[in-house]
Amino acid sequence: MTTPTTINKTPTIAPKTFDKQLSNACADLSDAMIEVSSLNFSIKNNAILKNLSFSMAAGEVYALLGGNGAGKSTTLKTLLGFNKPTEGSVKVAGKEVSKALDFVRGKTAYLPESATLYPHLTARENVEYFLSLADIKKSDEQINAAFNRVALQHDAWDRHMQTYSKGMRQKTAIALAILREAPIFLLDEPTSGLDPVAIDEFNQLVRELALTGATILMVTHDVYGACQVANRIGLLKNGELVGEFDAPQSGRIDTEQVHAAFGHHAKRGA
Repeated sequence: MTTPTTINKTPTIAPKTFDKQLSNACADLSDAMIEVSSLNFSIKNNAILKNLSFSMAAGEVYALLGGNGAGKSTTLKTLLGFNKPTEGSVKVAGKEVSKALDFVRGKTAYLPESATLYPHLTARENVEYFLSLADIKKSDEQINAAFNRVALQHDAWDRHMQTYSKGMRQKTAIALAILREAPIFLLDEPTSGLDPVAIDEFNQLVRELALTGATILMVTHDVYGACQVANRIGLLKNGELVGEFDAPQSGRIDTEQVHAAFGHHAKRGA
């Protein structure tokens, strides 16, 4: 098992109370937070995922890197139970997904490419509403701490979401996940459409979440972003894992090496 790389040893915006909550949420789960074993998924005899296998421990950031149609989003949907494997096994937090959907979805926070929040509500109202759907009650102080945790500027907390940038909506969605105390994050192209400053802020937040013990699986086609934030990268092509890259004990995955492999497989698939 790859030891998670500590990219920033001193989280700058993480209140201790939320670090403790997230760590406690992870403590009673199995060592392998995500286990995908020989996963195959087909639609009308069209193979989408082919013998896909990887696993993740608490505190890891794993990036599934691939182009359009590689099977990245299909993998996330299978982990969430929306796709039933044709063959193989998918476990989240030690439970087979198909047999424990409510448990699995309670332990995971899914962040799509564009966070779905109500534009006519404020960030606070959105968070309170979605927490109420899960029968979770949090105090104003706890919600404020979560907003601070993700570096959402104070003057935006009570503004309508329709005034928010995409980066601000992403931060609000992650604050909601923290308040739900979800130990596993599934991120679908999370930095697509963000400006460079917002991307840097998002990557920093992902690193800090991992330091608290969160397990983070992100799917992306952004080679540079994946290398900046991931402990491991899996290169996905036509539903198959064709390569993996590990971060060194101290440092980041080599961007040029991954880019060369990504380009090589893209050309072979042309």
